[in-house]
Amino acid sequence: MRDLPELALSVRQPSAWAILHGNKVIENRTEGAVRSGGMDCRRICIHAATGMRQVEYSWSAWKMAQLGVVTPRPDDLIRGAIIGTVCVVDFIKESESPWFGGPVGLVLEDPVAVEPIPAVGALGYFRWQAAGALAEPRPWMRRYGLASGDTQTVDLFEDLAPSFKVPPEKPFGRRLTED
Repeated sequence: MRDLPELALSVRQPSAWAILHGNKVIENRTEGAVRSGGMDCRRICIHAATGMRQVEYSWSAWKMAQLGVVTPRPDDLIRGAIIGTVCVVDFIKESESPWFGGPVGLVLEDPVAVEPIPAVGALGYFRWQAAGALAEPRPWMRRYGLASGDTQTVDLFEDLAPSFKVPPEKPFGRRLTED
């Protein structure tokens, strides 16, 4: 195992992937989460949370497509593991960045992906340790974007980014529970 920071921040997919591979330079939190989570400026690990609902994946993939970022399929995203490190360099309350959604943004620099290390997440900054196994894809993740909704259908244009006639519902602000 590499010499990794002892503290991590759990981030739901596909945002965790975007921090490391999609040039997502701001991670948003509430003021209470920043305060109670003991967050400060330092290098931390990024933990990909196990939870990911279809509505939040769809909205995030749509939002990232607006920024030119092609999001991996939901069943290709690692969940339940440390997937990289990043340096938190500032906390902001306003920004013109399309990644800022407030109320507080953690400004991120120097992302480095690592081989996934299964770990259990927690709120705020937390001391992580290797444990458990990677989360298995849920049935909706395997069916996502397939023409007939089943895994037997061959996608003719599998490299195309998803498109939407109307933007998906924004899931944030609702309780993020498992499907």
